Amino acid sequence: MSLFDHLGISVDDLPRSIAQFDPVMTALGCTRVDADNGVSWYRGEEELILFPSREAGTGPHRHGRVGWQHLAFAVDSREEVDRLHAIAIAAGWTAVREPKHFPRFNERYYASFVEDDNGIRFEFMFNPPRVDAG
Repeated sequence: MSLFDHLGISVDDLPRSIAQFDPVMTALGCTRVDADNGVSWYRGEEELILFPSREAGTGPHRHGRVGWQHLAFAVDSREEVDRLHAIAIAAGWTAVREPKHFPRFNERYYASFVEDDNGIRFEFMFNPPRVDAG
């Protein structure tokens, strides 16, 4: 069973957010489903949903405040981190951290961080298992 079933995110401008999220979510292998009051992307049983904010003009979310911090997507290679980062930037996301190693986590950890217009932060990360010398 998955740890999460779905994640819902409220955004200020739904059409603009769809334009930013769709290339990234599609590149992650998700299928898009439009609804009357939002849009979802599925991969297997997992779902990410965008909803229009109930209070217009209340964004953007500010990183570091109580609430959302970031969502990390584990991928299979450094090249995939680089590819997803480039796709996000081309779709209008802002680079928070360019793809690089993060030795403070471990010597294998390679990641990038991007943020959309709503202050929603994604991480694309590659963290292969440790190879024992034994």
